[in-house]
Amino acid sequence: MVTFKTEKVSPYVTRIFGINTELMYLVEGAKKAALLDTGSGFGSLKKTVEQLSQKPVIVLLTHGHTDHAMGAGEFDEVYMNHTDDYIFGPHGDKAFRWQGMEMSPDFSLLDEADYIETADAASFHDMKGGDCFDLGGVHIDIFDCPGHTSGSVVMLIREERMLLTGDACNSFTFAFEEYSLPIGEYEENLKKMKSETDGKYERILLSHGDGNAPIDIIAGVIQVCEDIKSGNVDDVPFEFKGTSGYIAKEMKIPEMLRADGGHGNIVYNKGKI
Repeated sequence: MVTFKTEKVSPYVTRIFGINTELMYLVEGAKKAALLDTGSGFGSLKKTVEQLSQKPVIVLLTHGHTDHAMGAGEFDEVYMNHTDDYIFGPHGDKAFRWQGMEMSPDFSLLDEADYIETADAASFHDMKGGDCFDLGGVHIDIFDCPGHTSGSVVMLIREERMLLTGDACNSFTFAFEEYSLPIGEYEENLKKMKSETDGKYERILLSHGDGNAPIDIIAGVIQVCEDIKSGNVDDVPFEFKGTSGYIAKEMKIPEMLRADGGHGNIVYNKGKI
């Protein structure tokens, strides 16, 4: 049986640890709560959320990938940028989802009873940059940041001055898939998002690892985009689920930190710069 560990990030924000490296966040206001991402969809996330809050819950998805959106089937009110329908569909395939869980250290403990049926994306409400969700004294503002996927967004927990970047910008950003945006276009979207959020947050939350990021990680990833375009890269070969790319900056393993001490990294496709 799948269980979820949790920890308080602030009085209003709880981090929920998935079983395949993914992280979710429950944000509670005076009137309702918002669950930011729903993980891989193995084990009842809803039961954990109900133990954390008795308020009505809405779900806000940073993007449509299998490790972020597949627990949505347990919830009634779900929001996602419908631009990501193109990726939610194939990632919601049952065989694909089971295959993705093979990387989990708890894979051998899973059985069919743990599987949460994939939601119908047609039932989701659309969500895009400029949207705001009032939870009662706590607001979540949405900012577009296409690149990792075409519909990726970041979320500002306004009163807590926290920015959740999801997979749109992190210490090991995937931008090498066939559906990822070219690096130049991704960089422009990062710069726009940065200009829209600068001065509004004091902490960045991630969706993998320990959930914490250096405050300058967005600027760091923008610089990596510049380095890729100029050829100032280490180009470490990388393969994931049969797709190949290059890690722009060499990493220290297993710490998953840049060898040069910089913040932020990108796995990219040399054909999409």
